[in-house]
Amino acid sequence: MKTIKELLEFGIINVDKPSGMTSFQVDDYVRGRLEVKRAGHQGTLDPNVSGVLPVALNRACKLSKYLTGKDKSYVGVMRLHIDVDDKKLKKEMKNFVGMIKQMPPVRSAVKRVERTREVKKFDFLEKEERDVLFFAEVEAGTYIRTLINDLGKRIGGAHMLELRRTRAGVFEEKNSVTLYEFDKAVDDYKRGDEKSLREVIVCGEEIIRQNMRTIEIKENNLDKILRGKPIHIQDVVKIVKLDEGDFVGVFCNERFIEIAKVVNDGEVIAVPDFVLN
Repeated sequence: MKTIKELLEFGIINVDKPSGMTSFQVDDYVRGRLEVKRAGHQGTLDPNVSGVLPVALNRACKLSKYLTGKDKSYVGVMRLHIDVDDKKLKKEMKNFVGMIKQMPPVRSAVKRVERTREVKKFDFLEKEERDVLFFAEVEAGTYIRTLINDLGKRIGGAHMLELRRTRAGVFEEKNSVTLYEFDKAVDDYKRGDEKSLREVIVCGEEIIRQNMRTIEIKENNLDKILRGKPIHIQDVVKIVKLDEGDFVGVFCNERFIEIAKVVNDGEVIAVPDFVLN
């Protein structure tokens, strides 16, 4: 079992971000309450958007590279500018499922060039007058507000009223914690009861196992691998087929060692990309 100190050094909290706070304000709040050196979110949410916001602690912040590119899911409300028949609306929404092109919003932090993203689901849930509840599952980097605006251009206008992220990769709404629940866990911990805080922090190793393929290495060359040695075929306990360019979690007797990039270059299977120690 990991100690609290180990969890604070290499853990992630699945925060249910409230509307009205920026993602960076949530980082600052978590950092201050836990008195850790670093806290950083994985996948920014606009201030008026609520929901799943994974916040990494200390060394787990380096996992952002491997986590932010995962699919996201949202539930939201859009307001139609004119009355639109349900059947027509559902048909137009289906036209956006698949590969689409988007231009990032003017206020976005990325360069404003057209980009291609995949919309995996864009479902009509219910409608009350001109307000429509919808569900969207999309590739990371897809702008939901832009998706709604682009839909509006085909149906006489629409804009987003509310949005909530329900999933970011392996982080789901059902496993998220509100800031109130987080506060209570921290208060309990500072009074000597660490049970609740243990339930709030997910260890980095668990997230790695959930997000990528893993390999087990032998102990004989562990010291050299910890110092940056590439992983050779003879270092691996069991040979598995790995695709070049993929990232793999490397473990030794259940201990997390590093994340390595697959190269499949002769005897060399992978090279280190992120070493914990």
